[in-house]
Amino acid sequence: MYWLSARTRNDLFLLYCFTDTDCPTAQLRDVVAERSARIPDLRVRARAVPGNLDYPSWVRCEFRSDQFIEHVLPEPDWAHLQAALGEVVDTGVDAAVRPWRLHVFRGVVDAPAQPDASPALVAVLQMSHALADGRRAAEIARALFETEPAVDGAANSSARGAPATSRFATAKRVGISSTSALRRSVPASLALSLPRMPIQVARTAFRGYKAFRAQQELAELTAKGELPPPGPGFPPSLINHECAEPNSAHLIRMLVCHADALRLPGRTVTVVVLTAVSIALPRYLEQRGEPVERLGAQVPMALSATAMPNARNNYRSLSIDLFIDEPDLCTRADKITADMTARRTRALHPLLAAQDRVTSVVPAPLLRRDIDRYPLDTVPGSIAGHTVVSSVHRGPANLSFGGGLVRYTAGFPAIGSVMRLTHGVHGLGDTVTISLHADSATVPDIDAYAALLRAALDEVRGLK
Repeated sequence: MYWLSARTRNDLFLLYCFTDTDCPTAQLRDVVAERSARIPDLRVRARAVPGNLDYPSWVRCEFRSDQFIEHVLPEPDWAHLQAALGEVVDTGVDAAVRPWRLHVFRGVVDAPAQPDASPALVAVLQMSHALADGRRAAEIARALFETEPAVDGAANSSARGAPATSRFATAKRVGISSTSALRRSVPASLALSLPRMPIQVARTAFRGYKAFRAQQELAELTAKGELPPPGPGFPPSLINHECAEPNSAHLIRMLVCHADALRLPGRTVTVVVLTAVSIALPRYLEQRGEPVERLGAQVPMALSATAMPNARNNYRSLSIDLFIDEPDLCTRADKITADMTARRTRALHPLLAAQDRVTSVVPAPLLRRDIDRYPLDTVPGSIAGHTVVSSVHRGPANLSFGGGLVRYTAGFPAIGSVMRLTHGVHGLGDTVTISLHADSATVPDIDAYAALLRAALDEVRGLK
């Protein structure tokens, strides 16, 4: 993820909307400095090895004042906030300097779900994807904003009903070990990496053979019907074309919903949103004069923390068919649910971990070469999905900032050369926010699509 960030924007952006209590900005900065100092994941930076002869390591660092950025909007309203967010998500942090920063917008009027129309304080935690995946990032943000933060940055387990050995506690241990055990100098790192390289090559070859055998076993199990087949590929659509405008803008929209409106018996919130996307996106493409016969979505699925306890990115992407050819919406939702289950079953099969074990021992120069050569700017003839739908529940709404209580959260999955429109589905307490992130050259009329999606959500709410 760190090396990939040099070629494409892949940062995480976690938005939290609080009530603005007029707490002085300097005091807010002091709170962030004090709390981040107690969170191990927020006091590290990446240190590269010359020539990429070994992988970067995490080293300790202190909070810098420029990691807290207050933005002044031309007009402090929701429309201008969303426009400013489009500029923010088009930026990237350098994990070698600092892997995170916090953007703050004060006094935002007409924000959704604000009681008594009180002004909102919107905080956006920007984080390098090398530091965390979506689930771990949410736990880091919780430690930063939790109403009663625990000593040493541990998350408030009792507030979440989580055991003491929660994932954040694991993350804390990882943060400590990865910074204390890697304090050796760069020359020492080089001296250790060079003798290791032949061993890594041998281990890569051995594990590569085992991965090949695992692929054969997977094929045999699939042929016997004992394992679901891999997800189907889809032909690219209008929203997957390569962008011909290098300076196109990023567009952001948010639909803030009460969670009860998206909770249907026997269906997850993710399936409800996927079903709504299966209605809205074909209609949007048809209005643009490019209808599609098939539509798919790429859905990230978090893996168990016990499977890869030291992994900062611990997920697989599932290719989900949205069955837009099924006219009955109840049946369509059932088919999406069944496809999610099948894709998850295959993704969790132990044989699929064989490739991960290969990657974990590949010598750094070889992996860096592959990342540099990978054709990121080419849209293949078959893609895993037309859009991304990333869903994370970020826990109870017991967060505050500057004395103001949190109202909801949002997130904006990155867009790339293939996925020019992405969806974030993020729950907090009794709210779920559906966020849209699009490239203006591909989706210039994002408000039209947002209206179609809102109408589609209303249709899906009527399902039994």
